[in-house]
Amino acid sequence: MASPLDQFIIKPIIPIEIAGADLSFTNSALWMAISVAAIYTLVMLGTRQAALVPGRLQSVVELSYEFVASMIRDNAGREGMKYFPIIFSLFMFILFGNMLGMIPGSFTFTSHIIVTFFMAACVFVTVTVIGFMKHGLHFLTLFTPPGAPKAIWPLLVPVEILSYCVRPISLSVRLFCNMLAGLTMMKVFATFAVALGIFGFAPLLIIIALTGLKILVAFLQAYIFTVLTCVYLHDSLHLH
Repeated sequence: MASPLDQFIIKPIIPIEIAGADLSFTNSALWMAISVAAIYTLVMLGTRQAALVPGRLQSVVELSYEFVASMIRDNAGREGMKYFPIIFSLFMFILFGNMLGMIPGSFTFTSHIIVTFFMAACVFVTVTVIGFMKHGLHFLTLFTPPGAPKAIWPLLVPVEILSYCVRPISLSVRLFCNMLAGLTMMKVFATFAVALGIFGFAPLLIIIALTGLKILVAFLQAYIFTVLTCVYLHDSLHLH
């Protein structure tokens, strides 16, 4: 019987090797491409014929736009709206990756730490560069809590720097763990349902309940990743 972890194995679809480096097109890359294509199709179709009374696709696109825009305004301020395209793309990419991973036979690329860490590292580098570009060396005052006596700065500053540097780790591990654990649990109960045959009614009910919960978690994880990105952007734009 297949292991519940088999669904996370990255398999090459088109083997490619250049100078000894494995650059194969994998199932992970395939579902990333499918996610990007699905997002592009949704946005293009939803905005192709903008109507005063929006149709279903236009409503979905407009709701997505306003949801992310309000998230940015609430957490990063209006100044953060100039970075809307990046944050909107990040939110939609994670959301579609999570949701498409619910389809049987698909591949959830957000269940791999290398993918989530790369996205988190890009966020970390981007907001840090924005902070230095806007404030110069004054950006380093982010690590000196306002109102704290200078006598305890030697203790507080290293703690603040460490807290800042672990942001990409916490950001990536949260998404990775939730997607990995949820899909593994669903696979375990699905295995029980098949193994029990006609007596697998109870595990089947649990699978149905877990599917609803997993859809909610898939959305929440995309939201949490994005809202924390907005919070980090706020720190870079406005410091304390």
